[in-house]
Amino acid sequence: MKKWFKSIVVVTLLSGSLLTGCNPVESSETADGKTEIVLSGWGGNPTEAKLLQQTIRDFEKKHPDIKVKHDVIADQYMDVLKTRLIGGTGPDVFYLDAFEAPGLIESGVLEPLDKYVTKDFDVNDFEKPMLQAFQHNGKTYGFPKDYSTLALFYNKKMLEKAGVEVPKTWDELQEAAKKLTKDSVYGLGITPELARLYFLSESKGGQVMTDNKASFASKEVEEGLQSIIDMRLKDKSAAQPNEAGADSGIEMFGQGKAALVLEGNWTIPYLSDTFPNVSYGTAEVPAIEGKNNTMAFTVAYVMNKESKHKEAAWKLIKYLTGKEGMKTWTSKGYALPTRKSVAEELGFADDSLRGPLVSGASYATVWQDGPYLPIAFTNFNNQFLSAFLGDQPLREALEKAQKQANKEIRINE
Repeated sequence: MKKWFKSIVVVTLLSGSLLTGCNPVESSETADGKTEIVLSGWGGNPTEAKLLQQTIRDFEKKHPDIKVKHDVIADQYMDVLKTRLIGGTGPDVFYLDAFEAPGLIESGVLEPLDKYVTKDFDVNDFEKPMLQAFQHNGKTYGFPKDYSTLALFYNKKMLEKAGVEVPKTWDELQEAAKKLTKDSVYGLGITPELARLYFLSESKGGQVMTDNKASFASKEVEEGLQSIIDMRLKDKSAAQPNEAGADSGIEMFGQGKAALVLEGNWTIPYLSDTFPNVSYGTAEVPAIEGKNNTMAFTVAYVMNKESKHKEAAWKLIKYLTGKEGMKTWTSKGYALPTRKSVAEELGFADDSLRGPLVSGASYATVWQDGPYLPIAFTNFNNQFLSAFLGDQPLREALEKAQKQANKEIRINE
């Protein structure tokens, strides 16, 4: 079992108390003889909570012999979950972000699901990049419940006033951002972190991680990221949210302080609720050197290898990620369905706003790159931000970040 996985629990136990909210929730038999299984996940907004509860109720109606206990881990989700898993009190089924999946798969705590799959489940219906995020060495350890890609959100009135067409290439984006920057409005609002810029960092042939080591201090990665640095420091056409008095890219966009932003599906309900008067559209992320790419963020349902009720746990996963359950869960558009058939049935594929997000799913780069990306991610962000602000050259920032990341990776191997 990986050192990084065990260390969380050791530190927790030595501290003399478990993490907040870490009271174990164990599955059991109910008084009326039903099999009770525990489903753990993080919380969502009220609408998402209602949709999940409805989906669970529908499952229980179809499987009257199974009772689902929904356990919400409000804080420090992965720390709490890992503590429970290694302590033998983990849930039967739980959420797993693709970002964390490689590490948890390597730790050996997940049940491979391939042997449970039957023909009626239609595995080929899933968007391929999302499914592959939970596969390793020919085995499938989770089925993705939803996802979001990034798309280009643009302010229609600002583009029209500036006489700017929606950019289709990255060069066009840079030129459009310059023309749109005026009167305290930035052309591009950008969050300078690896999760948003990963696809850009690899667009010139470089690799963020190689053989589970950070490798982003390369000429190719530097070249891929240089455009963002140039837009911030040379063109003055890009800024991060706090430079415009905003807390996020979508707030910056909603307040009219950025004409363009790269954001996900979550932006659509947010703008509808918070900035309903903004006239905007979406487009696929502009192509770089003729190639389309974007980021994808996805979460799967996975099974605890130590579950005492694996058949019941699989039935729940099968329903939640099956066509019927997924349709209910994603029906309001807060999350996009990973099944292509469900996206088509709900009309998301042809929707004027969500269509570009759905189109990106087939070619997206999933936010995931081995078990040590979380370490590399933290070090990258710390140094890249200083380069973005002009405090040090990009090459120097990448070299510092890579050196420190690999030092920490060696400790955790």
